[in-house]
Amino acid sequence: MNPEIIYLFDPLCGWCYGAGPGVARLAAEPGITVTLQPVGLFAGAGARPMDTAFASYIVKADERITAMTGQPFSDTYRQNVLFGGTQRIDSGPANLALTAVRLTEPDELHKALKALQAARYVDGKDITSPAVLAQILSDAGLQAASDRLAAADEALEASMQDWISEGMGLMQAMRAQGVPALQLRTPSGGRYTIDTQALFGPQVEALIEAIGKAA
Repeated sequence: MNPEIIYLFDPLCGWCYGAGPGVARLAAEPGITVTLQPVGLFAGAGARPMDTAFASYIVKADERITAMTGQPFSDTYRQNVLFGGTQRIDSGPANLALTAVRLTEPDELHKALKALQAARYVDGKDITSPAVLAQILSDAGLQAASDRLAAADEALEASMQDWISEGMGLMQAMRAQGVPALQLRTPSGGRYTIDTQALFGPQVEALIEAIGKAA
């Protein structure tokens, strides 16, 4: 049994997008399993309108993320998503799309999350739109998930709610104040909260080494 990293995230979280390269590096390391766990931070009661003041706040955060990680935020994203005046901050639809992937092609969850993030932050697409999300999944070669999302029903919604509840429960148990958040689970049954700064820059290599020793 490999050591497992539980990665708590929200698909509309800019810092989670910034952590993407670090998460990918962890997932690529032989002997480490990285499990994606959405928490629904910006879904349901956490959803909110995208007003100009909050959009301006996000721009400043995005600039910090780019400076730290090199992850790009395009002008199209700023124009369409932040200042377009039509979109909400609501990760519910994106979480539903990821649930469709989990049910149909679970090994492709990392690929799907990366595709959704790129669609938002680089291409400036509206990933609060079910139709847009279905097309993104299709374009990523995840047709079964795209079809499942397009035919969304109570079973898909219930599966998403169970998945999100699991994530929120873990987040509370860890006393995490937000996302991204990480928990290491070792083969011996140990559970450890990891400082998410380890996801950014060269620190991820030190984390990989530490996980190897913990295992």
